[in-house]
Amino acid sequence: MRPLEESDSGGLYRAYLRNRDHLRPWEPRRGEEFFTEQGQADRVRSQLQERDAGRLFPWVLTAGQEVVGAVTLSNVALGPFRSAHLGYWIDAEWAGRGLATEAVRTACQVAEGQLDLHRIEAGTVLANLASQRVLAKCGFDVIGTAPQYLHIDGEWRDHVLFQKILHGRPPW
Repeated sequence: MRPLEESDSGGLYRAYLRNRDHLRPWEPRRGEEFFTEQGQADRVRSQLQERDAGRLFPWVLTAGQEVVGAVTLSNVALGPFRSAHLGYWIDAEWAGRGLATEAVRTACQVAEGQLDLHRIEAGTVLANLASQRVLAKCGFDVIGTAPQYLHIDGEWRDHVLFQKILHGRPPW
């Protein structure tokens, strides 16, 4: 796991093409532009701008030169909230090998140790039991179920919401 770089657009393009069907049940519907190298280049540039503004922290997971997953801390809020949303995905060929669990643990360590966040929130479609197991293994607690939380795979989907409290220190 390493920070996203502008040069990752080609690797992300190939990874999303390989995993288009694998990720479909868990992600928003994507236009055809998303599955092009230019679409990924535009997306990477946007993510890096958000990172530079302190609102998003994106990483890629790699095996050799190939991207096999991604992790993001998004909607980073400081002040008294000190929170972020966690998102991640793993290449179909790498699923079930502990990669997601290690990536989520690492993101939590960065969130606490470097970003001084108090909590991380994550949500999964109700049927995404594998992702729910990853979050449980990483110490996330269930907050509850959010009806029609996100528009995923063409429909508003209910989600199980999780949070992990990273520390109890005051925000300043």
